[in-house]
Amino acid sequence: MSSDFYTTSILPYAAIIIKICRAYTNSQEDFEDYYQEVCLQVWKSKDNFKEQSKWSTWIYRISLNVCLTLLKSKKNKHQSFASDYLPSEAIEDSQVTNDITDESLRQLYDAIRQLSEVDRAVILLYLEEKSYKEIAEIIGTNPNNIGVKVKRIKERLKKLLR
Repeated sequence: MSSDFYTTSILPYAAIIIKICRAYTNSQEDFEDYYQEVCLQVWKSKDNFKEQSKWSTWIYRISLNVCLTLLKSKKNKHQSFASDYLPSEAIEDSQVTNDITDESLRQLYDAIRQLSEVDRAVILLYLEEKSYKEIAEIIGTNPNNIGVKVKRIKERLKKLLR
């Protein structure tokens, strides 16, 4: 992967990749592997991008697909989560550094990790302030279902956070 491609096409979207990878991993090692695999898959699939959606939507879709694929193939899901690990270049170029140390954010991610795989994806996109239409496009479902799903997920998160 060229450093130019990484700098211009991946690094500006590192926060997206980080948030999704954090929601689907429980250890520093897994997080690192997932992040690296997402970056590799973005690079490998760049020629398949047809500009029918925004680049950020493409990044979301690839990140979710990679994380879900790796999660399904992962046998040991009981490792501890190191929430303070981020690739150094992502720390420097994203605004998430201070958020990582926030205890309430860690609690939220712990609760999100207890959701189903699809619900995790939906709530992460909702927290990114994506429209129901964008969420449906990324997830591959009907926009009308997203509103109901978001409401149910919020209720479940409230219970988990109590």
